[in-house]
Amino acid sequence: PASAGDPSAVSSFVGQELSKSDRPDLGSAKVVISGGRGMKTGDNFSMLYGLADKLGAAVGASRAAVDAGMVPNDMQIGQTGKIVAPELYVAVGISGAIQHLAGMKDSKVIVAVNKDPEAPIFQVSDYGLVADLFKAVPEITEKI
Repeated sequence: PASAGDPSAVSSFVGQELSKSDRPDLGSAKVVISGGRGMKTGDNFSMLYGLADKLGAAVGASRAAVDAGMVPNDMQIGQTGKIVAPELYVAVGISGAIQHLAGMKDSKVIVAVNKDPEAPIFQVSDYGLVADLFKAVPEITEKI
């Protein structure tokens, strides 16, 4: 074991890395893409990041996705998260609980992608796509 006087016992500062994103801030973005419980895992959010990068969008999430540990809570949109009002809000795999709607209902255009045709999000969306998000999102991303 190294003793206190031994130079190998001294720690040194190697560097600092901050995660920097070119995506806009969630609160001020003109386009927001959000994922919900339907995303299943945090790794699946990568497909939303890909779409967001093509659209210059911020990425958000529902409380269900945050509570499930998929994404950090600073991405949460809704009553207990951030309130957003972008030009375009894309809800992917979000059922549309009233608490989530409170955080995004002032969006100009709302697009929902959900496999459940009865999901409440479709009642507030301007455009709805009843589809498996794991097929629809990559296809949308590819066509943009």
